[in-house]
Parts: sequence; structure tokens; C-alpha cells
Amino acid sequence: TGAAAEARFISSAKGKGLFATKNIHKGETVFVERPVVSSQFLWNALYNYRACDHCLRALETAEENAQRLLGKSSLVLPHPEQCSIRKDLHQQCPRCQVTYCSAECRQAALEQYHQVLCLGPSRDDPTHPLNKLQEAWRNMHYPPETSSIMLMARMVATVKQAKDKEWWIKAFSQFCSKTANEEEEIVHKLLGDKFKGQLELLRLLFTEALYDEHLSRWFTPEGFRSLFALVGTNGQGIGTSSLSQWVHACDALDLPMLQREELDAFIDQLYKDIEKESGEFLNCEGSGLYVLQSCCNHSCIPNAETSFPENNFLLHLTALEDIEAGEEICISYLDCCQRERSRHSRNKILRENYLFTCSCPKCLAQADDADVTSDEEEEGEGETDDAELEDEMTDV
Repeated sequence: TGAAAEARFISSAKGKGLFATKNIHKGETVFVERPVVSSQFLWNALYNYRACDHCLRALETAEENAQRLLGKSSLVLPHPEQCSIRKDLHQQCPRCQVTYCSAECRQAALEQYHQVLCLGPSRDDPTHPLNKLQEAWRNMHYPPETSSIMLMARMVATVKQAKDKEWWIKAFSQFCSKTANEEEEIVHKLLGDKFKGQLELLRLLFTEALYDEHLSRWFTPEGFRSLFALVGTNGQGIGTSSLSQWVHACDALDLPMLQREELDAFIDQLYKDIEKESGEFLNCEGSGLYVLQSCCNHSCIPNAETSFPENNFLLHLTALEDIEAGEEICISYLDCCQRERSRHSRNKILRENYLFTCSCPKCLAQADDADVTSDEEEEGEGETDDAELEDEMTDV
């Protein structure tokens, strides 16, 4: 993929950027990208958001998905034929029973990392080093989740299994890296105030579970912090949902007006009821490392956006405007509400979460605005930032 866009080095301050190699029309898919590595969030999996262990495709039917989110097993969805889930294709690892959406995903996982990470009969043994690592992570990182220690574990396992280890080490090293101070800020953001002790505990458990001499640097205090920061900075949220797939399919049905109104009203009510029961946690969620997407810089007036319309880890970058050849392609790290706020508020969120100050055309145009947030903003400040950010990251 990627004939329409290429990564170029901009400057040491900005790092890389993504640029159009030809004219791209509004609504056009710039590229579809598969992650180098990805993983479902641990709490998300623990709470029975069932997803393919490799590509994160939702495994429940739309009806099962809705029943679970609603806490109501009697719910029946109309138009069940619009559900895209194929249970007859699902497969499990014969040793540890993790589930995949297809034979292809089971094979791909086995070839890339699963031989190292397969727990076999120890799947439910709390003393197994990998289970200890996951338990420690869950106790440090509660929902809304933004990252997973298993993404790092899959990076290590990938290198361990690879014939050409250097190729993979190089593939991971191309993701943007930070200075030691910035790394510390990112780790602090991910783990909270006790981050120094927690990071060291994670490093010891990570080493016990996965140590490999080819990667000895990743297991040192500095190397482990760098790996952690790499995932914290470049990890792209992934969200999948069989229910939302079903809703999109229903939206596309050609129905008589009365039936259309009934179906729309049913879907609206369903989402209201689910929100009461499950809040904002509707999707199977995880994160992945994407080579091209990670080169996309932020703008408060983005010309492209990411989504996961295939109900798996395949990331689609779609143009929001016409983009000319040679122009930089930017996405927004903020959601719609956050983008409407003052320059001061936007930059506060960007500095806290991504460690940079924005200089997009909108921010430059507002450079002379007073550095104060309006009263309404002050009230809403801080409460929803993380949740909104997470929601934006995992837009399906």
C-alpha cells in the first residue's frame, strides 16, 4: 500500500511527516495499512469483549454483542442476515485455546509471535511469568485503557521467533523515539505518580517472562523505558464492533419509509439503553503500531482521518478534503469537541498527552489570542480529556 503517500523527514524537531505523492480527492482512501504488531487491551479482554487474538475482529454476532452490552439475553435484533460474523470459520489454538476469527489469523499469529507467547496448559495458572506480567499491568492501568504491555511482549516474541532478527529490530526502531526526559513524561502519563516503582516492577516481570540476549538492551532500565515510551507515543487505538457493522449494513438497506423509520427508531433506542448499561465502552479495543500512520502529524484542522471499517486491525486513512500532490497529510489527535476549544486548551491537552505544542495553520492564526480558557472550558477541563481522547482513538 501507499502509492498515494510517502513518509519524509521534516526536521529533527518534527521528525517525519506523511506527504501526498499525487492529488487525492475528498472521501478517497489514501491507504489501508496492517499493523506491524497489535494486541487487544487486557481489561477489555477480561470483560468478555471477544476479539480475534490476532486481528482484533469482533467474534460475537451483532445480537450477542448487543445482548451482552445491554445485560439482556432475550434481545432479538431484526435483519440478522446483516451480521457479518462467520462463527463457522473461528479457530482456537489447540494448546492454549485462544480464539481466532479464521485459520489465516491462527497461522499468522503462530508464525509471527504465538509460539513464544502460547501459555499452553498454563493459561489459567496465576504463577506463570506471562500471567504475572499481565496481572501487574492490569493493576496499574485501569480503563479507559490506552496501551498494553502485551503489545511490547508481542514485539519481543516477534524478534525471538524471526529468522531475520535484525530486520524486525530495524522495523521497530523506525518508530519515533523521544529524549530521556520526554520518555519519562510519557511513562508518567501512562502509569501515574508511582510510575518509577511500577516501571521497575514491570521490567523485572517482563524480563522473567521474555528475556532474550539478542534484545538485551530492551531489558535494561533505559531500554525498557524507551520501549514503553515508543508504544505510548506511537500506539494507535483500534476499535472493532460487530454491532456497529450490523448498524452500517442496516443503514444501507433499501427499505420502505415506514420500515426505515421503525428500524432507525429501534437502533436509536438500543444505543440509548446500551449507554445506560455499559457507558462508553462499546467496542473491542486494543492498539497497534502502524508504520505509515505513525508518520502522520497532528493538525487542529486535519485533512485526513483514520477508521477501522473492516471490523479488524486494518487501518483506513481517508481524505477529509482534497489534498494536492506534495501536501502534508495530517490527522487530528483531538476529537471534534476538543478541536472547537481555544488554542490554549487544545495545546494543554496536546502537551499533556503527546508532549508537543501545535503550530498548525489554525493555531498560528490564533497565536495572538489570550492564553486563557473560557469559563465553560475551565469547568469541563480535565474531566473528560482522557475518555474523549480514547474514544477518538478507537473510532470504528
